[in-house]
Amino acid sequence: MDNRAGEMQVFVRVVDAGSFSQAARQMLMTPSTVSKLIVRLELRLGVRLLERSTRKLSLTDEGRIYYERSNALLTELDDVERVLAQGAQKARGTVRINASVAFGTLAIEPNLPAFWEAHPNIQINLSLCDDIVDM
Repeated sequence: MDNRAGEMQVFVRVVDAGSFSQAARQMLMTPSTVSKLIVRLELRLGVRLLERSTRKLSLTDEGRIYYERSNALLTELDDVERVLAQGAQKARGTVRINASVAFGTLAIEPNLPAFWEAHPNIQINLSLCDDIVDM
């Protein structure tokens, strides 16, 4: 399995940081590992993405295109994961409530519409009864 998203993250971090060593520190990697990942990425793509000099890194035209698109894809990936995580945290299921008729009518029923609007994935099983129940 390839790790194109991981390569994109490393590349974007290098460009944002302006150096292999700074990006490596941010990602808790060694500079040589970061450099090797970028070289492997360039070989896989068949283009040079970065111009390297002893003083600075600069993007090639292809590198600029790859940076802009990678940045957009990584942002979208983060958004998808955030949306899914929020959906997983939403309450769902069934709540069973047994209450007296008076309490259910005065306290529970008036609040149900607001509750359902806030929690559409929850079912309410409301049983109102004035019988004495031995628990």
